[in-house]
Order: sequence, then C-alpha cells, then structure tokens
Amino acid sequence: PEFTKTLAEYLAGAVSAERVKEGKLLLAQNSAIFMRIVKKYQIPPRFLLALWGIETSFGRHTGKVPVIDALVTLAYDGRRSQYFRLELLKALKIIDQGMISFSQMKGSWAGAMGQVQFMPSTFLDFAVDGNGDGRIDLWTTREDYLSSAANYLFRSGWDQNYTWGREVTLQKKLQESDFGLEQQHPLAEWQRLGVRTIGAENLPEVEIMASLIRPDGPQGRAFLVYDNYRVLLKWNRSHRFAIAVGTLADQIGNR
Repeated sequence: PEFTKTLAEYLAGAVSAERVKEGKLLLAQNSAIFMRIVKKYQIPPRFLLALWGIETSFGRHTGKVPVIDALVTLAYDGRRSQYFRLELLKALKIIDQGMISFSQMKGSWAGAMGQVQFMPSTFLDFAVDGNGDGRIDLWTTREDYLSSAANYLFRSGWDQNYTWGREVTLQKKLQESDFGLEQQHPLAEWQRLGVRTIGAENLPEVEIMASLIRPDGPQGRAFLVYDNYRVLLKWNRSHRFAIAVGTLADQIGNR
C-alpha cells in the first residue's frame, strides 16, 4: 500500500494518535529491556517501537499464512521466483535449525514473519537471542524481536549521534536537480539555499550531510534526510514507509 497512497494518506494510517499513545505506553512498560538494548546496540527505543508499530501494529497483525506455503506459491509465480526460491530455502533452514516448527511458522502472504516481519534471509542474517534462553523467537519473545530489529539497524550503519531527518519548508525556489538522495549538502548549504525548519526557523548548526526529498513530487511536503534515513530504506525501500517510521518515532519520543 505504500506505493499507491499519497504521503498524507499513508501517514494518517501509520502515525495515528492511538499508535503514538500505545508506543509511549510500551516504552514505559519495557524500560528494562530497552536499557539493555540501547547499551548493546545504541539504537534509540523510539525507532524500534515505530518499526514494530508500523510493521504489525505492535504484534496484532503478524500474519496467519503458513510461511512455507506462501513461499512455495511465490517461488513458482514467475515475477520474482528466484528471490522467493532462495527465501524458501532459508525458511526451511530456520525450521531445520529447530528455531520454530513448520506449523508455527506463520507470517504474511509474502513470507515475512514475526512481530517485526523479517523475511527468512533477514532472520538468518540479523535475528538474535535477546533474552539469552538459547533460542530465537520473533513471534512471542519481546526481547528477541526488539533486539533483532536493533541489530538490523546497528549492523546496517545506524549512527546514534543523529536522528533520521526532518520536515522542512522552502523559502526559495530550488532546481529539480536539488532534490533526491543523490544530492547531499551540509545543513549550512541547505540553509543558504533557503531551506528552513517546518516552523520557518533556521536549520540547526550541526555538521551533518543531508539530502532533500519530496516523495509526492513538486506540490508535496519536503524533508531533509540524513544517513539514518538510508538505513530505514534498507529495511523497506519505500520513502513513505521510512518517513512514517521517523515521524512515529519522533512522536513517541516527544521530539
């Protein structure tokens, strides 16, 4: 759905007031788990909560499709059959390693599994045993699935010293070539080009490179995004998804 809705439509569903409220509650209720995760992976809890909230509505929608069945169907579907064939082999490996049984391995129609919707290859590459009980459970063990999400961001290059980006206003007309992830400038240069905060104030005086994007095109909202935004795009290649994660994280963390 990320690819058909406008950004505003997508954010309305992904960053609802109820989801923000629930995220804040879960942040308070799981403070001990998050303290351990921050110490090990240096990922702010608000981003893990945002990913969890958007992926499965905090575990309400983890998927009921048998993952092996879904992947077998997609492996012979033609369109991305090679990709799904490899995912099928990885899923069988997870079962073979005794991490979960065939009947318990349920997920989405595309084969994404657990509370944070890892594909089998992502599971094998990034899933961790967060609570140290000797097994990795991304379905019901909170410290496992939150630690696994943190491990993914950490190993994908997350920089704990910075955030993801910010919505901005444009005080001057810019060239179309100024937009896009290919272009990176220091914040001071964007300031010179007329980019301001959403409140029309000066940009922070921080040494960081940023790109200017407008996911909905020339009439849409503009965002300055940093390298952590690119990490979110590794999780899901949709701009709307990445902006929603950042926006929800900011609201959960009162940023």
